Amino acid sequence: VQLVESGGGLVQAGGSLRLSCAASGRTFGSYFMAWFRQAPGKERGIVATINWSGGITYYADSVKGRFTISRDNAKRTVYLQMNSLKSKDTAVYYCAVAFRSKLVIRIYEYEYWGQGTQVTVAS
Repeated sequence: VQLVESGGGLVQAGGSLRLSCAASGRTFGSYFMAWFRQAPGKERGIVATINWSGGITYYADSVKGRFTISRDNAKRTVYLQMNSLKSKDTAVYYCAVAFRSKLVIRIYEYEYWGQGTQVTVAS
């Protein structure tokens, strides 16, 4: 599985960005596609995840109500709509895939990773 993220950039606090992650290779069966992020000097942590059907989603408490994860299976793409951005959202955002049927949110449960895209929120 290959994952390519796009959509990062510089935005003012309060603004919005939409990240995209296009997958190629094996994308059949039960799997979750997730967004993680890593700020300088901090550990990588989950932002949101969604299962293959879109019926299961999970959000980190810090982004609930501001971020929305969605997917387009026809395009093999997962999106992260980020609204009301804050300076603390500044990080490298990574897309990841886990071939699991049950919800997984731990970094070690995800087998495939993209290269990351930088999101910088200016205050």
